[in-house]
Parts: sequence; C-alpha cells; structure tokens
Amino acid sequence: DQVKVRGYRIELGEIESVLSGLEGIDSCCVLARPDPRGDKRLVGYVVQEGPQDREGLEGMLKGLLPEYMVPRLWVFLEELPLTRNGKIDRKSLPDPGMSDITSNEYVAPSNGTERRLSDIWQELLGVDKVGI
Repeated sequence: DQVKVRGYRIELGEIESVLSGLEGIDSCCVLARPDPRGDKRLVGYVVQEGPQDREGLEGMLKGLLPEYMVPRLWVFLEELPLTRNGKIDRKSLPDPGMSDITSNEYVAPSNGTERRLSDIWQELLGVDKVGI
C-alpha cells in the first residue's frame, strides 16, 4: 500500500495506524485518489464517535505525522464497507465530493473582479462553483 503523492513515498498503512489510535475513531481507511487534474491526493475515510471535526483530526495528525502524510480530504461514514471476508472494501468507498473538500458555505461573487477570479479558479480546479 505504498503510494507516491507530490513526490513523497507514503505508506498508507502508517497513516491508518496513527489515525486509528486517535480517541473517538472507530475505524478508518486512507486512499490516494486522483483529483480532477489527475494529481493524487490523500483521502481519509473515518467512522467517528461524536461530531465530525476535520480541523481537529488534521491538527492531531500534524503533531504525529509529517505534513505531507496528513490527508486534506475527509469523508465521514456511518460504517466502512466490508468484503465477504470482513476486510475493508476499498473499491466501494465513495469519491470525495465538493462538500467533503470544503466546510465553508458558498458565498457568490458580488462584483466583476470577484466574478472573474471565481471563473479562473473554477477553470483551474475543474469545479462548478467557487465562491469568494
């Protein structure tokens, strides 16, 4: 389960081991998924007790792992899909959507400059909507 992300060789099992040791994490899985441009990004799939807290998870992991090993995309699930053998079915894990990428509410551009910048970022990121 070794992958290369942004030039770094990363052992996904190492991230999962540290993540599963955190308080409140019932189960987890980490994958390297391509973004719209084809670049790989780390995605953390988590079954967590209590409220979903992306910033809290990232903050705890930053103290335990190098920066490049901390997932930036998080998908919170009720339970991880399992194969017949009881292992995590990694192929059945959902792709992260835009709601998983950002926690901020959409705020529409209010003037011409903001609209132009929003259009540029939409094109660069390959997404439908970019707010201010």
